[in-house]
This record gives sequence, C-alpha cells and structure tokens, in this order.
Amino acid sequence: MDTGTHLVVGIGLGGLAMTDPAIASDATASAAVMIGTVLGSQAPDADTIMRMKGNAAYIRHHRGISHSIPFLFIWTGSISLVLSAIFSSVPFWHLVFWVFLAVFVHIFSDLFNTYGTQALRPISERWISWNIIHIFDLFIFSSHLVAILLWVLGVLSASIVFPLLYGIILLYYLWRTLHRARLIRLMPSIDSTHEPDDQYLLIPTIRHSLWHVVKIKKNGSYIQGEWNQGRLKWIDKVQCADHPAVEASKHHPNIASFLYFTSYACAEIRQHPRGYEVRWIDVRYRHRNKYPFVGVVIMDHDYRFLDSYVGWKSNEKIKKKLRFNA
Repeated sequence: MDTGTHLVVGIGLGGLAMTDPAIASDATASAAVMIGTVLGSQAPDADTIMRMKGNAAYIRHHRGISHSIPFLFIWTGSISLVLSAIFSSVPFWHLVFWVFLAVFVHIFSDLFNTYGTQALRPISERWISWNIIHIFDLFIFSSHLVAILLWVLGVLSASIVFPLLYGIILLYYLWRTLHRARLIRLMPSIDSTHEPDDQYLLIPTIRHSLWHVVKIKKNGSYIQGEWNQGRLKWIDKVQCADHPAVEASKHHPNIASFLYFTSYACAEIRQHPRGYEVRWIDVRYRHRNKYPFVGVVIMDHDYRFLDSYVGWKSNEKIKKKLRFNA
C-alpha cells in the first residue's frame, strides 16, 4: 500500500489497542503504543533509503529483505526496545504485541497488490504479489479516516469503532479475493480468442469495476486487455524480441535488477546506425497506452554497453536521460 494508507492503518491499530485493558487504562501506555503502531506501520518501507544508491538498487531491494520474516522481528524488537526505554512503565509484552501487529499488517497487506514483496525470505527470494488490491485503495483509506474521526470527535469509543472497522476490512479483503478468483475462472469462457495454453493475469486498478487483463501466450507474447463493468476488451499485443542483443543486455547490472524484480518482462529492440537499444518493459504496468516501468540499455554493434536507464519514465524523459538517440 501507499505511505498514506500505511499511516492511517498505523493510527487505526493504535486505536484498536484501546481494546487492551492494560493499554487503555494508562495514558502513557496508550501514547507509547500509538507511537509504536505508527512506527511499525511505516518501518518496512525504510528501505526507500536505497534510492540514494540509484534506481537499480531501489528496484532490487525495495520491499525485499525489509519485508522478510527476520525483519518482521527486527523491526518489532528495535521499535519496542526503544519505546520501552523511553516509556519504562508501559507493559513490555503488550507493547511488543501491538508493534508486531502493525509491522505484520504492513508486510501482509503489501502482498495483495501488484508490486508484491519477498515476504518469505530467507526461505525463498520469490516475489509474492497476489494482484487483489490496488496500491491505493480508496475504500481502505477512507474507512480508516472515518473511523479515526468518529473516535477523535467522541462519537464512538475506540472499543466499538475499531473492531467494527477491521471486521469490515477483513470482509472487504475476502470479497476482493473471491471476486478476482471468480474472474480468473471466467476468463477462458468469455474470451472468444482463448486457446488451451493461454494463461490470464488480472491486475487491480483504483476502480473496482475495472481490471487490467494480461493474456500470456505459449509463444511468450502478451495480449493486453481490460475487464470493465462485465465486458472484456483486448487493446494491445506485445511481442517479445529474440535477438543476441537481448541476451547480451541481461548482463548489464541495471537490467539484471529489473529482471530480478519481475517475472513479466518483455524485451523490445531498436537498431540504430551505431548499435542497438534494448528496452525491457514490465507488461503488468500499462498507463495511457504506455509501459512506464522499463529497463533500457544502449550498446554498440559489438554489444558493448554505452548507456542505460531503469525505473519509471515516459518515452520523452528516457530520451533526455540517455545520450544515444540515433
């Protein structure tokens, strides 16, 4: 989820902690736990500091080890120990529980969007993305805001509003999960061009009625479409290039980072008088008829690297970034 949603969830979990008598009965404990849940809800995204090392490092590591099993306990332990040193009267294990819950909810909820996490590290480095909830979900964000306002304004007590909120949120997640599973099962029967080996990837958007659909063909090509208000429409086809320059590009560190992150990469190649431009796109991300998440490498005819770029950019910005635009 986005940073704003993680923030309101952290506040919401701090409110939910008021159902714990050991916390609700002590103003100091309440404040400490609220700080702990807010910090815990943000901590796994501290890996954004990797941006300082460049886009390739950020793409390779964001939502990686910081969202892993060991760091679930590292974040919990470090936040709890610092807060217990500052607020020595707070029941320690109650504080640990609520901080742990905040960190866990952050990591677990990130599994539901398209970006995903490496939540099973060190068991597996596989990126897990369930493609069920958009990275910004208006219902989740707004429902938390409403609940927080009802609590702050004294309309409802925390012991009523936050259990009700999270009961509704759990039902919402269940509905979205079942709804997507149903649509996946429907795809072969409603797709008039379906072939036996076709596979379908459904990607959520900010609108509940609209899903991006990626049909994965046996030959390695991708067909892009939309499921909108009960209708399936195909709008684009991406044919992956097969060329020695494509294979050579995989050895560039930036492209290696790009391919480490995604299993849905497709290469396009353009020949220039001085060499080749290989552009890798992630077919999961399509916006305004473009694929903005890319890894680009420029090389000469002997496949020596001249320039590269990886990240989120428009075609115009990529051209400005790269020095070879023959």
